[in-house]
Amino acid sequence: MIDVIASEWMKLRSLRSNLYLLACSVAAVLACAGIAFMIGRGFDNQTMEERMAFPGNGDGVGNGIAVAYFVFGVLGALAITSEYRTGMIRTSLAAVPRRSMFLLAKAPGLAAVALVAGQVLAFAMHAAAMAVLGDRAGQVLRDGVTLGTPLSEPGVLASVIVAGLSMAAVALIGLGVGAAVRSTPGALVVMTVIIVVLPTAARTLPMPLRAQAGSFMIESLPLQIAGVGGGVLPPAVAAGLLVAYVVAALTAGAMVISPGRGRVRALAIGAAMTVLVSAAPAAVAASPGAGPSAVAWADCADENLVKEMRCTSIKVPVDWAEPAGRQIELTVGMLPATGAQRRTGTVFAIPGGPGGSGVADLSRSAGSFAELRDRFDVVSVEPRNTVDKGVLPYDCLITGPWITRPDTRGEYAELGRRNRAAVERCRAADPEFFDHLDSASVARDMEAIRVALGEEKLSFIATSYGGVPGIAYSRLFPGRVRAMVFDGSVSPYLDRVRGRLPHEESFTRFVAWCAASTTCALHGQDVGEVWRALVARADRVPVPVKGEPPRAAYSGFDLQVAAAPSIVSPGPDPEFPRWVELADAIKRAAGGDASGFADYVRRSTKSPKVPAFTGMNMTHCLDGLGFRDYEEYQETRREGERLLPNLAGNELWHPLACVGWPAPATNRAAPLPAGELPPYLGVGSLTDFDGSADIVRRVPGSAAVQRQGYGHGLYKSGDSCVIAHVNRYLISLRLPAPGTVCG
Repeated sequence: MIDVIASEWMKLRSLRSNLYLLACSVAAVLACAGIAFMIGRGFDNQTMEERMAFPGNGDGVGNGIAVAYFVFGVLGALAITSEYRTGMIRTSLAAVPRRSMFLLAKAPGLAAVALVAGQVLAFAMHAAAMAVLGDRAGQVLRDGVTLGTPLSEPGVLASVIVAGLSMAAVALIGLGVGAAVRSTPGALVVMTVIIVVLPTAARTLPMPLRAQAGSFMIESLPLQIAGVGGGVLPPAVAAGLLVAYVVAALTAGAMVISPGRGRVRALAIGAAMTVLVSAAPAAVAASPGAGPSAVAWADCADENLVKEMRCTSIKVPVDWAEPAGRQIELTVGMLPATGAQRRTGTVFAIPGGPGGSGVADLSRSAGSFAELRDRFDVVSVEPRNTVDKGVLPYDCLITGPWITRPDTRGEYAELGRRNRAAVERCRAADPEFFDHLDSASVARDMEAIRVALGEEKLSFIATSYGGVPGIAYSRLFPGRVRAMVFDGSVSPYLDRVRGRLPHEESFTRFVAWCAASTTCALHGQDVGEVWRALVARADRVPVPVKGEPPRAAYSGFDLQVAAAPSIVSPGPDPEFPRWVELADAIKRAAGGDASGFADYVRRSTKSPKVPAFTGMNMTHCLDGLGFRDYEEYQETRREGERLLPNLAGNELWHPLACVGWPAPATNRAAPLPAGELPPYLGVGSLTDFDGSADIVRRVPGSAAVQRQGYGHGLYKSGDSCVIAHVNRYLISLRLPAPGTVCG
């Protein structure tokens, strides 16, 4: 056999046409460079938002791999069809009567040449694509990948190496095809079908069939073997499939070239090997990494939800300390994975509020999850503290007392009595349920959902107040967290007063805008002085609201609370419609009428002044948001008046709503088990970044990205830059570099 292999090697290296053919593979490098150039030109001519949605170029090899495959496939086919064409096949078979041996003897030399040439070619293709893209290659895109991927990126070196190996595999497939058809033109036609026609046909199919069929194409296998995408197959299955293609092609060639019983033997051996190399990896990949799902998904009953959403329900105990006790039912919604890539797992979107429906929220923001759903199911829940669950009276939960800022211990106690009376009106409907709406109970519900889904671990996006149950889950179930994103999240660890410093900075920007913009009703005035004088005067003599009873008059505290949302969320740049409205309201209030504030407060609350919503407080207060006592309140107030000259009072509002609460706090802030958690990612705008950053800095290796602009809940609101960094983290667990910002 060794002599036969040596003779076949001599044939292969003695043909100059093979050297010329390999030289043609340079066309693959040129194809990679040319397509990268067109991508770069197109990228440069787009807006930033359009750039974020640009398709990535990956390792760059895929753009020229069809050319490379064709060259190597022809090289393999010519290794035997040239002998048929010249008639030398009769001499060769006379020298080697065992025809299967004759065919297989050609494989080692061909594979050796193709392996070396394939590796050189693959790295040249990658280098050419990266060189043409230049600095643009590092741009992170919405789908979580960069425009180009250097060899330092996880899996890229492996994908380039496997691409080179796959060229050797194609050469062997060409050898088998050449032996089967015995004709150079015929072999070229077959290889064209395999390399060009079938992949093109697969791309015309609808999703998810397109992704499923495309995954079995040879050109898609290198990325899947390297585990960096390209299809739905696990790496072991993709590798087994590539080997199976080679075995099947050589088996077909051996069958045709062998006479009589030799064909049967070649078929039996080839079929057995093909089944073995393809089925063994598939069996390994099919071994479950998590338990079976106990969830039966169905169409959602709410017709207002997006059509692709699926719903189910699970039962959880009202009191997790008594798991066998009374049960409540939670609605869970899912945006299923699209099947475009191999499924990674499930992302749990934790809703904010507290009191918001995660299912409705997920439906509204479905577009933000489009790219993530290539690899993940996305689920959320109507948590137990959703205000419209029907267990507690909805109208009661969306109302609450007007909070006053007490100046004496007696006023503090009186505020507690008013709060308690308002709370008891809602609590009386179901005290047991009302007293178990803390974020730790929500976190335990999330763990029950994980168990029902059969997932070993979950990835999370915690938005706004959703950060508190996210923290609780991290404390209670650290081993079940694969990844966690905090988006504009509330940090229970952050000092109450210092956590409001970004709001003061936003007020400074509001003043600067007024000085520069003629659309500001206070343009030309010292806005800071006007505002501070108005607040001080209103604290002495409240400003009435035209058409409302005297008790609706605005104190300085009321003005600060009402103004804060507009100050921190001014609306789209450069119009800043909420700043325009705020400036007009300040001007009218300075003139003796607080109707401007009452008007926009009434639009969202149906109340002329901002009420302390019972539906929010029933979670806030159990989470320990309230003051410990009157002394802590006084200390916080003094600190706020020192550090927050324009908005002091906002740091008091939520905690004051918990004064007199009828049930003790059950979920006070506690340290995270940092050593048991994976690195986290925090994101946020100018006004809510500090909360997310404060949470994630407590877990070693974590990172945070700030958007240099306004907004809240940036991922769900569709901010492409934030979506890109979050998707990159959730997909590959790669965090952005320190200091990364979104422009």
